[in-house]
Amino acid sequence: MTKPVQARSFDAIAAAYDAHRPSYPPALFDAIEELAGIPLAGARVADVGAGTGLGTARLYEREARITAVEPGDGMAEQFARSLPDVPLVRGDGNNLPLRTGSMDLITYAQAWHWTDPTRSVPEARRVLRPGGALALWWNDGDPDVEWLVDQENRMRVFFGVEVPAVPNRRARFRAVLPDGLDFRTRQVAWSRRRVPVDAHIANMATHSDFLIGDPVAVRDFFDRERALLASLFPDGEVEEAYLVSLAVAHP
Repeated sequence: MTKPVQARSFDAIAAAYDAHRPSYPPALFDAIEELAGIPLAGARVADVGAGTGLGTARLYEREARITAVEPGDGMAEQFARSLPDVPLVRGDGNNLPLRTGSMDLITYAQAWHWTDPTRSVPEARRVLRPGGALALWWNDGDPDVEWLVDQENRMRVFFGVEVPAVPNRRARFRAVLPDGLDFRTRQVAWSRRRVPVDAHIANMATHSDFLIGDPVAVRDFFDRERALLASLFPDGEVEEAYLVSLAVAHP
């Protein structure tokens, strides 16, 4: 399965993605301003791989002058329903449909890993004004929370991926940050409380590895996971604890 095909797997479940994926905490956007040295209010920001607009909405609330960039049909349609007042252009980070020197900040909320850095880094440099910043972030389960680590390990076994001996808090940075840029990094812990088990499972089901997996095997995995969580959390609710890994550079 090629990366572009996997990336476009979200189009078929855009409404579920918008309903069940978590947003981002205010502290993340404080950190973006600090590391970028750019106030979001009034800044010209391109949110690339915007999806249904979960990150875009938070930037818009900060009064940034947003242009969203999204390649997928289904995701773009859901974005337009969710954020009708935010300009949206079709494209991706490898070939940004934006003018040279037109942006103060380019953001990728859980989307940079879908790009080809040999193309997306030069494109970011082209589109950013002098002194502009590139901000990349990912929202993952907190590796200090035992039940989430156990769940992550069960998913790794399901997908045939090696289970690490010890959770790596900085795995995102080591795995996906491109060479040649001087990134400053920050991690922000936060949580969603009182999430029904079924809603937690629905969130998991929006991840691309499950979307492209064998439907019967995926359904069986989620049936087992639902039963296990019901035994761990008899009140039927969980607290989803997250760690956002942010990296900011001035290309």
